[in-house]
Amino acid sequence: MKRVYKSVEPRAVDGGWGVVLDARPLRTPAKRELRLPSEKLAAAIAEEWDAQDPDIRPETMPLTRLAATAIDRTAEKRTEIVAETAAYAGTDLVCYRAAHPPALAARQEAVWQPLLDWAAGRYDAGLQITAGIVPVAQSPASLKAYAAAVASLDDFCLTALQAATAACGSLVIALALFEGRLDADAAFAASQLDETFQIEAWGEDSEAAARRAALAADIAATARFFELLGED
Repeated sequence: MKRVYKSVEPRAVDGGWGVVLDARPLRTPAKRELRLPSEKLAAAIAEEWDAQDPDIRPETMPLTRLAATAIDRTAEKRTEIVAETAAYAGTDLVCYRAAHPPALAARQEAVWQPLLDWAAGRYDAGLQITAGIVPVAQSPASLKAYAAAVASLDDFCLTALQAATAACGSLVIALALFEGRLDADAAFAASQLDETFQIEAWGEDSEAAARRAALAADIAATARFFELLGED
């Protein structure tokens, strides 16, 4: 699709901020007006649209995509999304440790255990660890606490948290990103710890490199989305 608009700018609207293209309000794929809770998020989304030239490429507008998802999908399927996101706590990546080699187990302990300890204190919700792929049953009270934490978020933060959780394979890592405990690079490194260890030993093919680059971009986008939501 070709760009046909000339000007793009954020604008105050009832209940928040919007983006206008040639004075017409930007709308979501479901034709809802894009209303945002943060002026800086609106400005950043306006920049995404202003950078489209000559073609509009949705894949280059991750902030727009997250905002539209919050409005079109999260608002309507909130209960389902909360449950889906919170469910990661039951099988969280950081709870499943390698029995061997010792170097990998030591790296997991050094990177993942501080995150588990932080989350246990922050949400009063400890999680048990296990070696290998043997499932471990988590405390119902802890799972309930994580579900409550996820449910407490507004639609915009919930949307970004769901995206970060899926990209990281870990609710604990995603919450650490949301809370500012980790930045995007550290969240990606923590979520890809096992893969990085294998790459160091055996190398990386182009397909794996592309997949990892896409995950890193997704995590970076959610981190920026969180940051822009909290800046007003």
